[in-house]
Amino acid sequence: MNINTKKEYINEVNIREIEVKSILRKYKKIESWFLTCYGMNLYRGCQHNCVYCDGRSEKYQVDGEFGEDVVVKINAIEVLRRELDPRRKRTPFKNGYVGVGGGVGDSYQPAEKKYELTRKTLHLLYEKNFPVHILTKSILVKRDIDIIKKINERNRAIVSFSFSSVDDKISRVFEPGVPLPSERLETIRFLKGEGIACGMFLLPVIPFITDSPKLIGDTVRKAHEVGIDFIVFGGMTLKEGRQKDYFLNVLKKNYPDLIVEYQNIYRESKWGSAIDEYYGSIYLTFNTIARKYKIPQRIPPVLYKDILSENDLSIVILEHIDYLLKMQGKKSPYGYAAHSISQLKEPLSTMKGELQKLKGVGKVTEGIILEILETGGSSYYKKLLTG
Repeated sequence: MNINTKKEYINEVNIREIEVKSILRKYKKIESWFLTCYGMNLYRGCQHNCVYCDGRSEKYQVDGEFGEDVVVKINAIEVLRRELDPRRKRTPFKNGYVGVGGGVGDSYQPAEKKYELTRKTLHLLYEKNFPVHILTKSILVKRDIDIIKKINERNRAIVSFSFSSVDDKISRVFEPGVPLPSERLETIRFLKGEGIACGMFLLPVIPFITDSPKLIGDTVRKAHEVGIDFIVFGGMTLKEGRQKDYFLNVLKKNYPDLIVEYQNIYRESKWGSAIDEYYGSIYLTFNTIARKYKIPQRIPPVLYKDILSENDLSIVILEHIDYLLKMQGKKSPYGYAAHSISQLKEPLSTMKGELQKLKGVGKVTEGIILEILETGGSSYYKKLLTG
């Protein structure tokens, strides 16, 4: 990695330009939350400076002060063009969306106004015939509606927005560098009007602040009103170290009475997780509200069933079923079955008589897999998805 020593200040954030050797990240198996096999971080560090962001954690090795220091990978397009050249690949690219947007830096943060790395990346992905899934908190994505529509017409595009609630006042405290939720909702309405599928990642909800039935209900209702295609829900993690310390300092200034509540649910956890009882409670709340509005709680199959390979399609549907059952407080074997399929090198269709030899695959799961192979979907999954 060659470091360019040029520095400048954009929106009171220190910008450092670097050159990198790689951009594209290949996942070990398809990521069923986003339907991606490949992702990228065009920036490291984020001007949005969300108080709860786990990109602040030491685990992700983001240099400098998170929210104040941002690294721009100025040769990203050159490197990505080389990595997307099929002649350089020993194995073909896997089918699926390419993820644009990373956990350590929003691809539409303010620095993008100057550098346009995301816009250039979208043009390159269009040129190379990839479907795209964008995850952002920024309304700057509207700038690129021209190329997003071209990608959608040729291959398909999804634009998803991250929320912790739709309360503008709370957002000003916990998402200080982000466009307000009301602005994000209007951007979703705009994109839907242009024919683009849109999702909401309602995560993390903030314990005892945005996780109440009323606020979750308000968020789901307003998402429904602007035509959202799906909502993915999740609780907050607080990893020991910089992330937890920073969050608790902000909490003490704004909600000091909640410190004891946080101590009760966030105990020692390798992953920074709260206790299971807390997550179980908020998942049941969200599940009830989402089913009321018949909003899918995962990306619906109409957006991917004709894109994925048969193995990846089965993995995604089984992992979605696993998630949906756990949202209802039920146990599930389907995640284990999906993992077994992810280890296969041969197509599932060549194993129709031997599926129960796979770990985690019993008679019921076998039936679901056979239905997926025959029809491209699952009636059980469809029922779970929207109630």
